[in-house]
Amino acid sequence: MDQLKPSPANSSPLTPLGFLERAATVYGDYPSVVYNTTTYTWSQTHRRCLQLASSLVSNGIKRGHVVSVVAPNIPAIYELHFAVPMAGAILNTINTRLDARTISVLLRHSESKLVFVDCLLRSLVLEAISLFPPNAQPPALVLITDDEVSSESTTVDFPDTYESMVENGDPGFEWVRPESEWDPMVLNYTSGTTSSPKGAVHCHRGIFIATVDSLVGWSVPQQPVYLWTLPMFHSNGWGFSWGMAAVGGTNICLRKFDAALIYGLIRRHGVTHMCGAPVVLNMLTKSPNNESCRLENPVQILTAGSPPPAPVLGRAESLGFIVSHGYGLTESAGIVVSCVWKPHWNRLPAAERARLKARQGVRTVGMSQVDVVDPESGVSVKPDGLSLGEIVLRGGCLMLGYLKDPEGTSKCMRDDGWFYTGDVAVMHPDGYLEIKDRSKDVIISGGENLSSVEVESVLYTNPAVNEAAVVARPDEFWGETPCAFVSLNSGLTQRPSEKEIMEFCRARLPHYMVPKTVVFEDELPKTSTGKIQKFVLREVAKGMGESRAS
Repeated sequence: MDQLKPSPANSSPLTPLGFLERAATVYGDYPSVVYNTTTYTWSQTHRRCLQLASSLVSNGIKRGHVVSVVAPNIPAIYELHFAVPMAGAILNTINTRLDARTISVLLRHSESKLVFVDCLLRSLVLEAISLFPPNAQPPALVLITDDEVSSESTTVDFPDTYESMVENGDPGFEWVRPESEWDPMVLNYTSGTTSSPKGAVHCHRGIFIATVDSLVGWSVPQQPVYLWTLPMFHSNGWGFSWGMAAVGGTNICLRKFDAALIYGLIRRHGVTHMCGAPVVLNMLTKSPNNESCRLENPVQILTAGSPPPAPVLGRAESLGFIVSHGYGLTESAGIVVSCVWKPHWNRLPAAERARLKARQGVRTVGMSQVDVVDPESGVSVKPDGLSLGEIVLRGGCLMLGYLKDPEGTSKCMRDDGWFYTGDVAVMHPDGYLEIKDRSKDVIISGGENLSSVEVESVLYTNPAVNEAAVVARPDEFWGETPCAFVSLNSGLTQRPSEKEIMEFCRARLPHYMVPKTVVFEDELPKTSTGKIQKFVLREVAKGMGESRAS
C-alpha cells in the first residue's frame, strides 16, 4: 500500500463555505433568513453572498486581507460570514459593546482593510477611526442601512452602502476557494481584560470541523428554526452561522435581547433551537409573567460560557426549554465539551438532574482528546470529582494561534502537544469533567483552594438572589476570603441582610467557603456576551482593603 498517496481528488481543502452552495441546491425555496418583515430564501442568500464577495474583490480586497464587521444579529452580518471568506479575505466580527478606544486598537492590530458598520453604530466606529495615529491608514467604511430603525442617508464618511455592494456584484462570481485548508478564515478577539489584544486566528479546516461537530453534538436535525439570541460576533455564534446552512435552517435575526420579544418570536416562527450564555437562561426564567411564558412546544437551548447554576437550569426546564450544556472557548471556535445526556438520568429527581446537567461533560466527537491535568507536571488528576486541575485540549478545531503574539501562543499551546485553557476543573469517576473556576478566579484562603463557582451555585439556590458572583478579598489573616456580590430579585417583600446571606451559605458549605463579605448591587457588571465581569468586582473587593475575618 506504500504507493497509495493523497491526490487532488481526495485532498480538496475542507471549508464550510460549500455548505451555502449545497443549501441553495437542496433548500433553495425554503426561508434562510427572517428579520422583521424581510425574508430571504437559501437561493437568494447564496446569490447575495456571491454578489457581495464579487464587490469586495472589485473594491481591492485580496486574499488574506482582514474585513471587519460591527453589527448586531441582522441579515448583513449573517451573509458576511460567507461573503468575506468567499472573497478570499479573513472575517473579523467585532463586539458591538466595546468602546471606541478598544475598537480602534483592534482595527489597527488586525490591519483591517474595510469595516462594515451598522447604521446605529456609525458614530462609535467614526470615533474609533478618529483615534488612529496621523500616519496610520484607516480602513474603508461601508454603511449597513436599516429602514426598520433609521432612514438617514449615507454621508461622506460612508461612500458605499451594504445593499449597493450587493446590487453591484456579479451573481455568477467564482468565489475564491482556499489554496490550503490551513488558510486563515476568521479572526476573533477574546473578551480578555488586558489592554493587549488577543486575536485567535482560525483556518478553513478548523471552522469546518467545529461547525460539523456543533451540529452532531447537539443532534441538530434538518431545517430547524434557529433564533439568534447568541451574538454572531461571539466566536461566530459558536459556528451556527455556517451550521444553519449545512442543515437548511431558518435564521431568525433580532437586533437585541429582550425576553418578551423572544417569547413572541418563538411563538410566531415556531422556533426550535437557540443558544446563549447562562445569563440568557436567567433572564428568560425571570420574566415578570412566567406563567404566560410557558412554551407551547419544547425549544432546544444550548448554553455555554460559564457554569450555569442548577436552580437556573431547573427553572428553564420547567418552562419547556430543553437545556443542553457545553463548554468551549474563542480559541476552540465553538463547543468542544458537552454534557451528553444519558436516558436513565431522566428517572432521577429534578435536583439531581440539574446537578448533572450543570457539569460540562465529555469531549465532542470532533475533539481528539480532552483531559484535566496538573498544570505543572502535566499529569492527569485523579478522577474523583475532587482533585483540581487545568482543562487541556487537543483537536483540529483549535486556533492556529494568536495574531502577532507568538509568546501568548506558546504559553497556551505548549510543546507537550496540549492547548492549556486556564480553566480549573475536576474529573468525575464517570469520565465527565466539571469546571470549578478560571485559574485566576480560584480563591486561596488559609492555604485551601476555594471554588468561587461552587459558592455561587449555593447563592443561586436562595430564592431572593437574582445574580451572584464571588471573588477574593484580601484578608490580613487568611490571605484571601470570599467576597460575594449579589443582586436581588425585584418585588421582594423583605430583603435579606448580609448576615442572613452568610447564614444561608453556612448551612450548605464548609466554613472556609462561606463569604466573609456580602455586597448588594442593583446589577452586576457584565461583558457583552453576558458573563459577569469578575475582574471589575475583584478591583472593588481589593479597594475595600483587608478584611479581618476571625
